[in-house]
Amino acid sequence: MFIREHLSGHGRLAVCWCGNLYSASLPLSCQYPCHETSTGPRKLPEISEEEKPFELPETWSWIRLGNISQINPRNDAEDDLQASFIPMPLISTSYNGEHDQEPRPWREMKKGYTHFADGDIAIAKITPCFENSKAAIFSSLKNGIGAGTTELHVARPFGNTLNPRYVLLCLKSPRFLSNGERKMTGSAGQKRVPKDFFAGDPLPFAPLPEQHRIVKKVDELMTLCDRLEQQVGNQLEAHEVLVDTLLDALTRSSDATELAENWARVAEHFDTLFTTEASIEKLKQTILQLAVMGRLMEQNSDDESASSLLARLSKERQAWLEENKDKNPECATMLRKLKKLSSPNPPFDLPSGWAAAHLIQLCKILVDCHNKTAPYTPSGIPIIRTSNIREREFRLNDVKYVSKETYEYWSRRCPPEPKDIIFTREAPMGEAAIIPEGERWCLGQRTMLIRPMLNHINEEYLLLALTEPNLLNRATEKAIGSTVKHLRVGDVEALAIPVPPLNEQNRIVEKVNELMALCDQLKTRLSECGKTRSQLAETVVEQAVS
Repeated sequence: MFIREHLSGHGRLAVCWCGNLYSASLPLSCQYPCHETSTGPRKLPEISEEEKPFELPETWSWIRLGNISQINPRNDAEDDLQASFIPMPLISTSYNGEHDQEPRPWREMKKGYTHFADGDIAIAKITPCFENSKAAIFSSLKNGIGAGTTELHVARPFGNTLNPRYVLLCLKSPRFLSNGERKMTGSAGQKRVPKDFFAGDPLPFAPLPEQHRIVKKVDELMTLCDRLEQQVGNQLEAHEVLVDTLLDALTRSSDATELAENWARVAEHFDTLFTTEASIEKLKQTILQLAVMGRLMEQNSDDESASSLLARLSKERQAWLEENKDKNPECATMLRKLKKLSSPNPPFDLPSGWAAAHLIQLCKILVDCHNKTAPYTPSGIPIIRTSNIREREFRLNDVKYVSKETYEYWSRRCPPEPKDIIFTREAPMGEAAIIPEGERWCLGQRTMLIRPMLNHINEEYLLLALTEPNLLNRATEKAIGSTVKHLRVGDVEALAIPVPPLNEQNRIVEKVNELMALCDQLKTRLSECGKTRSQLAETVVEQAVS
């Protein structure tokens, strides 16, 4: 599209033929019929040398649309005549100006709408439809006439002196659209291209036979582009299926031997498999899944088993909660909830030495937020809302602040501390991130505070377990809400977490960080390659039209 729009308006898409019957360089009065009517063309000033943006082929000329067509014409018809009604949604952005239509009696639309007829050329004048090049060449209208959206500029060519498709190409060219964007008037969201720009901006005008050849060549090239697009689409679809199949095989491996065989298959084609951002994201999700399934690292029989680890954790937590239950009501609440728990079901077959635990069993404290929107202040203590957490990180580009008094009230159940995990229950659910050292943040609405038993649980491993794709899938089954899905506090507390020995937790975190960094490097290189390809394409086109 970019190449076509540039070349077609510069006389470089079809070979110029000096023997054309019509020469666009002749005076306009020699080329076009004279229309001396009350609605005829308004005389527009001659095009100065300063207005001509580039040099044209010898037989071409610069023209103004208002000199070769009637701008915004009106129709005259009987009220009962069936005509075509065309609102903006029925006008496409296609290169050939296709449109749809609805039949209506003329009396229903003769007033308050823009008029047009078969053969008229129209382009949207309001943002963003103009920038998106919504335009039409009206055809097959009921009884040859129609009306529709008032957000159009319409040109009705005089006689058979031009090919409407060629003029449409000029109107959809990047040069015309960028010039029009600069000339827009009005406020944001209601900006429009003035009629004077539509009628008066200089257009490169080719002799009529050459206009026909250019349109024919554009059709050929666009057909070729469609085929290429289809081929690329088919290739991308096949690529996506292949990536899904190979990554799925990794997570379904029954043992270490099968996993090694499947991984070797992926590694053999690594350069051709992970060539899109989507495929790299899938690889990262697979790494997370393998990590919490115990497939990423070899188990070490010398490690203390997770069952023994959880027993020590439980004893230590019980003693701390008993010691603090009288002065901290959350400790009493934790004791009551822990007492009611049944044994968790493992989310999948766990490796030797692993165990399953409910999320609350891994925590010193686990509390819900104060579920009201906090009063914000221009500065103060950052409050972490659900929109501030994505992909295991805090996004602080749109952070809000609260006063010290609001922070103390909103955090009265448990003031957040570094190494605590903030988990979102809604909008979206299942995002989580760790509070970094040296930060004091307030818990926002629809979030929960998770304080792991840090002597026994690596908070980074717990973060991986809370954000691996299968956990969110399992959690989604329990989500409630007809419009916005969300998790209940009890469902979050009861999430089944696979727990490896502490040493293995540390090794998993180290390995995942290493692999994620490689994925990010791969994605950065991919982005740089994409930019280079775009720059090369633009350079080639610029050189072709210069």
